[in-house]
Amino acid sequence: MSAPIKGKMASKAPPVWRQPDGKAVSCLEKIKVLNQNIQEIETLCADALEDGVLMGCDAQQIKAALHELIDGLKAPHTDKK
Repeated sequence: MSAPIKGKMASKAPPVWRQPDGKAVSCLEKIKVLNQNIQEIETLCADALEDGVLMGCDAQQIKAALHELIDGLKAPHTDKK
């Protein structure tokens, strides 16, 4: 079995993107941008994890740091009234 190429993850089905009211996002261009963003983030995270492990860091600590980063993000423009 060959090793995965750096930054290349197995394809997953993209999520159904939803609006705050639960309705699915229907604009194909918006869906395309959201899916591309997720692919780019996945590649960056995989690269960071691989780099850290190759430099002798603990994989679980790197994953925890990535989770903490995501959990700390604040959603912009959520003060709609």
